[in-house]
Order: sequence, then structure tokens, then C-alpha cells
Amino acid sequence: MTNIIARTVRPVHFEDFGGQDFERLVFVYHLRAGWSDLAWYGQTGSDLGRDIVGVEHFEDWQPRNTVIQCVNRASLTEAKATRDMEKACRAPGGVPDAFKFVCRGAVSSDQRDRVKAAGRKLGIHNVEIWSGVEFEEALRLRAEFLLQRFVEGVVFPDAASELRRFVDDFPDLSDEDTLRIMAAVFERPAFRTPFQAESSLPAFQQAIEDTISALNTGIWRTRDGTEIRRLPSLHTLRDAGTRATLTKVVRELDEIRRIFKRHLADQTIRHCSCDDPNCPVFMVDHGAARALDEARTKALQTFRRAWPSFDVSVA
Repeated sequence: MTNIIARTVRPVHFEDFGGQDFERLVFVYHLRAGWSDLAWYGQTGSDLGRDIVGVEHFEDWQPRNTVIQCVNRASLTEAKATRDMEKACRAPGGVPDAFKFVCRGAVSSDQRDRVKAAGRKLGIHNVEIWSGVEFEEALRLRAEFLLQRFVEGVVFPDAASELRRFVDDFPDLSDEDTLRIMAAVFERPAFRTPFQAESSLPAFQQAIEDTISALNTGIWRTRDGTEIRRLPSLHTLRDAGTRATLTKVVRELDEIRRIFKRHLADQTIRHCSCDDPNCPVFMVDHGAARALDEARTKALQTFRRAWPSFDVSVA
């Protein structure tokens, strides 16, 4: 009988690290998560209730200018959170679109409700609160190599520009970590929405092309061409078999693009009869929708063969 040694993933004790180290980790996480225009005010000692500010990007709605406050203390109190939000609202940028607290400790549902209510009174209608456990889960999902370096005492650079280079450096990544990061490019409606229910077919085509580019080059962009973040490309994969599988994924994504264009050409996908050239409404025959859904499913299944934890599928 084979003895199996169970491995336990132990929680990270953020309280063992200083406030600036905690802020540094929060900053580099959001760099890795694709936020843009990030500024680390806490580093300068004049934060005005804003340790970090940046722009969070979304696939299906407008970017949000967000203030991030790092709470490196045992608990998040309503009084402290309210003071931080009030100071941020008085800062030169005015009332932010959103406010995010990243805490080292636990946060009760009652605390969350009170802090969010305080935010609404100030005109901040998007208040997000991460406990230490939630922050750790996000790190393990999107940036485990940063968490590993942090816990093992690898010194992060001090300057924001050096941190950006640090985050974009991939030499220590295993293929497993590389695939986990690459999987983020499929987390968009273009890979989950049945084609018959697509609301914007030009956006669908752009999403496919952006995904091909991201896997090939490591540069992930929004629909309008804005760079979201740097990723490891398929060429950084060490195992030749895994690299070949990802190359096949790219070919299958390109086939989706070709199928889409063929159906546009034969009018089984066609623009509605209105005169607005920017109208997103298209008419789609069932056969065309079925062909595209099958092609997408094939590409997603191929990626899953490389990384079995992958859970994106057409709904």
C-alpha cells in the first residue's frame, strides 16, 4: 500500500510583516491583477486616506478610479474606515468611483455593512472589503509566486517603477503557475456567453483576437487597445508538450475567428437592417451559432488538458 503524505497549505500571518511590507504586497498584487495608473501614496508618507490609487478595468463595464486602503491592523473599525474615506473625498481627485479596503485580519459581516453604509453617505457607492483570508485567496489565484517570495523573505524593490519590472519578471514561474496566470485571459463574456446570446459581435471578434495576441506575446489589452497587464506568453512554458498544447489552443482560437468571418461573408451572421453602422445588433442563424459554440468549447477543452483546474466553459 502506498503511503500518501498530506500537504497542508497554512494561512499566511500578515501580522508578522510591517505596514510598508504589507502595502508593498498589496501594490504588486494589483499590478499583477491588471490595474493601471497605480500610484503608491503610502510610500510618500502623505496619503490623504489613500495608500494606493489606481484604475480597475472590467470587460463589460467602464473602468473605475479606485482608492485602496491597506489595513495592517487587527480589525477594521467603522470610525477608521470613515475617516479614511472622508480624507480621500477631500483629496484633489475628489470622490472616487470606488474604495477598497485590504485588511490583514478578519472582517465581520456587520463591520462590512457599516463601512459600506458610511461610504454611501459620502457618495462612494462601490466599497469593497477584503479580509486577510480573502486577500490570500486572491494572491494564490492570481499571483502565488509573489506570495511565495513574500513569505520566504525575498526583498521586494522599494520604488514603484522597480516593482513594475519585478512583477513582470517570470523566470521563477513553474508551468503550473504560468498556466494559472494565462487562464485569466479567458475570464470574459466572449468565452462564457452562448453565441446566440452575444450582445456585441464586433466585441466578440475583438476579444478572440486579443486573446490570441495575449497568449502569443504576453501583452493583454482591453477592447480599445489599452494594455491591461503583462503575462507570461506560451513561449515561456518549459515543457515542450505543454507548449505544443497551448500552440494548439491558439490555432483553435484562430479557427473561431475564421468561422466568424466565413459566416459574416455568407450572411448567416448579418447586421440588423437599421442604418446605424455602430449598432451592435446582429442576426445569427442557428447553424452559425452552433458552429461557433462548438469551436469555442473545443479551444477551452484543449486549454483544460494543459491545466486541469481550468473552469471556464460556455454557459
